[in-house]
Amino acid sequence: MPGSRTGSYLRKSLRHFTRARSFCKARAGLFKKILLSLLCLAYAAYLLAACILNFQRALALFVLTCLVLLVLVHRFLKKIFGKKLTRCLKPLKNSRLKLWMKWVFAGVALIGLILWLALDTAQRPEQLISFAGICMFVLILFACSKHHSAVSWRAVLWGLGLQFVFGIFVIRTDPGFIAFQWLGDQIQIFLNYTVAGSSFVFGDMLVKDVFAFQSLPIILFFGCVMSILYYLGLMQWIVQKIAWFLQITMGTTATETLAVTGNIFVGMTEAPLLIRPYLADMTLSEIHAVMAGGFATISGTVLGAFISFGIDTSSLISASVMAAPSALALSKLVYPEVEESKFKNKEGVKLPRGKERNVLEAASNGAADAVGLAANVAANLIAFLAVLAFINAALSWLGELVDIHGLTFQVICSYILRPMVFMMGVDWADCPMVAELVGIKFFTNEFVAYQQLSQYKNKRLSGVEEWIGGEKQWISVRAEIITTFSLCGFANLSSIGITLGGLTSMVPHRKSELSKVVISALFTGACVSLISACVAGILYVPRGAETDCVSFLNTSFTNRTYETYVCCRELFQSTFLNGTNRPSFSGPWEDKEFSAIALVNCCELYTSAVCA
Repeated sequence: MPGSRTGSYLRKSLRHFTRARSFCKARAGLFKKILLSLLCLAYAAYLLAACILNFQRALALFVLTCLVLLVLVHRFLKKIFGKKLTRCLKPLKNSRLKLWMKWVFAGVALIGLILWLALDTAQRPEQLISFAGICMFVLILFACSKHHSAVSWRAVLWGLGLQFVFGIFVIRTDPGFIAFQWLGDQIQIFLNYTVAGSSFVFGDMLVKDVFAFQSLPIILFFGCVMSILYYLGLMQWIVQKIAWFLQITMGTTATETLAVTGNIFVGMTEAPLLIRPYLADMTLSEIHAVMAGGFATISGTVLGAFISFGIDTSSLISASVMAAPSALALSKLVYPEVEESKFKNKEGVKLPRGKERNVLEAASNGAADAVGLAANVAANLIAFLAVLAFINAALSWLGELVDIHGLTFQVICSYILRPMVFMMGVDWADCPMVAELVGIKFFTNEFVAYQQLSQYKNKRLSGVEEWIGGEKQWISVRAEIITTFSLCGFANLSSIGITLGGLTSMVPHRKSELSKVVISALFTGACVSLISACVAGILYVPRGAETDCVSFLNTSFTNRTYETYVCCRELFQSTFLNGTNRPSFSGPWEDKEFSAIALVNCCELYTSAVCA
């Protein structure tokens, strides 16, 4: 009897449970919407509270939220109005109307460029040198073109135009400059979290003082983060959107555009993996574009290492993004399409998500894969710096045999590449040092070049005199920015083997074809970075309030800084000796009681004729 009651109770409970489960299944969608709505309301309340308490502190969260909302609104509008918009644009497919619109657009763009150059360079004529540099590099590449008559000028002009417009937005406009400066600061803050892991493994002392324990762990951290983003599908979405825009504007094929766009975020061997199934059927022109894109850009992982050197973050990000359309443009100039491509569809190529089963596996695989890259970077730095030291010693010995003292690889580069660097817009006094860096980047390694650039920057910021013993110690801020753009790419001789090795492993039967175009792609990728530097030279203007030297020198200063050097140099130029024991001052320092004291302080830090 008790057993039958228990069985009856269990059957009733099971029926109630089954009904409840059926009820929940039938209304699962409603419950999800209610839960999602509650979470959105809670997040909105949290965001509102954070913004009210301190908007500046909550700015990063506010920007990320706006970006997510923009994507959601775009999807919603596309779903509702996508077909209607397609029907409205059908009249524009008329060939005569399209041709007329192209000519009008080209004419407006040309007139706008001429007017802009005329007005903008009136105050800074040196910018015209950088513009002439772009024309020079384009003419050289056209002269080296494989098929002159087959050049797609639509792709060339659109690519260079997009590069220029993006440069204007980032370098000239206040919103663009502030946005990328902010983005660079956030990346720098994000990369600093690497210290938490590397300090635990290596100790605080090594992380602070030793390069290998400062920069190389950043590669591991960045590799881990990129793997997580690929697992979540975020990177695929960003790459596909950029590739879609470049494809419809420049008329390039889906596969080559996707690979070149992927190079903004991943390395020259990883980007072709995005289109691996299609490599066997791609034309030589498309293969050339894929290679040129790899040579012209840097990967996200090594970007973190360059930032750790102290290189300007916004310039690095801008240079890498600007290189994508330029690489496609110049590749189609050097190696135009003369075959029939199989990938002309406008839908693009679908990118699958990562194969990892969860976020932890993606993070672990990303960090493990980055170990090889970090080891490769360390090995290259050790090997190339050692080889460079040996070459310099050999050249110095050979030079001394014929009474040529101080002959080094850098000196040779400074003479050979000086005219080219001058055409990028670098002041003639800075050309030898910048030419050395460009030569080191192409013949040795971009890591070595960026490390040397960081040393010049540190000397400038520490207030070292510009000239010591007739030798220039650092380059100007303008030259630093131009050099940062010119070095941003993997176009060096050692990368030839990396590119050939990576692509040959994917399509071994096309090894001879790959070898046929790799040198041309290397040359094209190098010119992409140089043209980006020319664009930076045209657009660069000093930003930020200049130091008020009168107020600055009115304070007590004992340390050398860049501001100290600039202000003391201005004071020296405004000081003259008139035969008396007391110096006289002109300009803003005239009739100022503290001028003599400031001069004494400056003379303790720097040498000048007025200090005698």
